[in-house]
Amino acid sequence: MFPCVCEELLNVTYKHQPPMKLFRCRLATQRFLFAVLLTLVWTIPVFQLTAGDWPQWRGRDGQGHADVGNVPLHWSPRSHVKWRSETPGRGWSSPVIAGTEIWLTTALETPAKPDDAARRLKANTGDQPLNLLERVELRAICFDRDFGKLRHNVLLMSIAEPQWVHTLNSYASPSPIADEDYLYCHFGTFGTACVHRASGQLVWANNDLQVMHENGPGGSPVLVGNVIAFNLDGSDKQFIAALNKRTGQLAWRTNRSGEMHPNPQLKKSYGTPIVMANNGSEQIISPGSNWVYGYDPDTGKELWRVGYGELGFSLTPRPVYRNGTFFMATGFGKSQILAIKLGPETPEVVWRFNRGAPTMPSPLLVDNELYFVSDNGILTCLDAASGKENFRERIGGNFCASPTFAGGRIYFSNREGSTYVVAPGTTYKLLAENKLPEGIFASPAIVDGAIYLRTDKALYRLQE
Repeated sequence: MFPCVCEELLNVTYKHQPPMKLFRCRLATQRFLFAVLLTLVWTIPVFQLTAGDWPQWRGRDGQGHADVGNVPLHWSPRSHVKWRSETPGRGWSSPVIAGTEIWLTTALETPAKPDDAARRLKANTGDQPLNLLERVELRAICFDRDFGKLRHNVLLMSIAEPQWVHTLNSYASPSPIADEDYLYCHFGTFGTACVHRASGQLVWANNDLQVMHENGPGGSPVLVGNVIAFNLDGSDKQFIAALNKRTGQLAWRTNRSGEMHPNPQLKKSYGTPIVMANNGSEQIISPGSNWVYGYDPDTGKELWRVGYGELGFSLTPRPVYRNGTFFMATGFGKSQILAIKLGPETPEVVWRFNRGAPTMPSPLLVDNELYFVSDNGILTCLDAASGKENFRERIGGNFCASPTFAGGRIYFSNREGSTYVVAPGTTYKLLAENKLPEGIFASPAIVDGAIYLRTDKALYRLQE
């Protein structure tokens, strides 16, 4: 249709012009119309997100549930692997899926020279093992969902002498988030960027918001309305911020108001917000050190805050929620699981549980049971209404990834490469243990009967 319209416009407009002028006019018009058409292609949505997509860490609602069946129970390097694709660089971000695209973030690292590393470490006040770089390139990479072929490898930012990160962490640990047309990639203090998914082109990048992470970036962003919101809780500054998702400009920023420990190392955290409805309006629930906060997503106004009652910092787990109550882990210090019920005024702590609470993996809510695995591999199941313990079992290994519920089963993956499959219920029942030869730090994406699992070396598609 478009070529016919363009030709008709050219004929009508320039049919009485001299030949050379006609040529120049026709060329200028062609260029103009091509630019218009390119703009139209850019603005037409590629697709609408559907139930078959996994647009953010832990799925469509960020709760770790996959609405699928027929997912594999067993696998190995030689069984139920449809494809395996090497991932360039290093990163622990979890895969997100939009249409036929699988997106990850990664970091290409240039190690610091020993003398430079020693010089920079003089400013370190912590006691953790650290990784120092001379330079890091932060990238978004896209794989074809059907065949695992690399489609895009997009440079988002390049940083000289970046902050150090914990040796267990990476420079690309926060997971990206997708909407109908764009991918949003967050790297904590190093910045946030937007990619046009269809073309793989960088749309905007913002690195104006900076903190001292001490152990590197960890929290992932959340999309709400027209903004992308994220926590930045460093040892020096602690706040939540939101950027306009189309321009990357700051929409609002709100400093944490709760009192914290005077030691800067106990002020940092790596939490990811969730969005919950309360009294007919949405709120951003944002866990930080010692406090969890509620914010207005339009203005960033603090609506309430609730203290943990015990020291809680360096938390990573994302809360889960149901029927106006959310469940969260409070991180290092005296780690607890809290059940907090929203209400018209300040939310209320309904119950607390302080045995085996994780500092890295998120909890999972299935029916009336709350499941969580500690960093050192102790699986606990609680009654979500009362906090009463149903069972505690050691499943082994060390855990960073968060569990996922799919096909009526719960999947737990550890850093040693094993995935334990457990039946939901009030008694412990192990269904399978699956081993891959690479470590697993990222949580899976599960759609259309396939598990997309990122290891420290590759991306797998596992399928019956």
